[in-house]
Amino acid sequence: MAVNRKSAGGGNMPKISEKSTKSKIVSAAWKLFYERGYDGTTVEEIIFESGTSKGSFYHYFSGKDALLGSLADLFDQKYIELEPRLAQTEGCIEKLLFLNEQLFDMIENTVDLDLIKRMYATQLTAKGEKTLVDHNRVYFRLLRRLVAAGQASGELTDKLSSGDIVKYYAFCERALIYDWCLCGGENSLKQSAAALMPFLMKRIEA
Repeated sequence: MAVNRKSAGGGNMPKISEKSTKSKIVSAAWKLFYERGYDGTTVEEIIFESGTSKGSFYHYFSGKDALLGSLADLFDQKYIELEPRLAQTEGCIEKLLFLNEQLFDMIENTVDLDLIKRMYATQLTAKGEKTLVDHNRVYFRLLRRLVAAGQASGELTDKLSSGDIVKYYAFCERALIYDWCLCGGENSLKQSAAALMPFLMKRIEA
């Protein structure tokens, strides 16, 4: 089924069929980190798993440690995969909850908790760009489009700016992940979000 790459709110999403070399490396790395552990995974194994080359790896990453900052890229890949399925979901609120549920399910079942902790630690101490809050990410572009469409249709409040709604949504997701890490994953991330995200939805609906 063909998917219209331009939806309400404007902007083009990356083509899903075109998975970049960097994306292949990121996907392979986090898959191996989950299966074998970070310390049990070598750069050579990542290169082999991704079907790329040593030159390609070092073009994008200075070494294995640099991959810890690539979790935002992994999340964005998930959003690109999910985007066509949004057409099957009615309403902006439902689309936002769907994205949250799917992302948190992926995190809980395919990403090692200790690596998420490391990633948060590196983001907190990073002197340069903080990838999680980079507003050029697929994540933020998709949220802006969905919120703009929701406000245009009258489903979301116009008492808040679209930027503020996106900011609050992203803040809630980061807060839930941070708390999940802080508590050592003792509670289900997905279930916690299912209990708390509807409160945010009540705040932003018209």
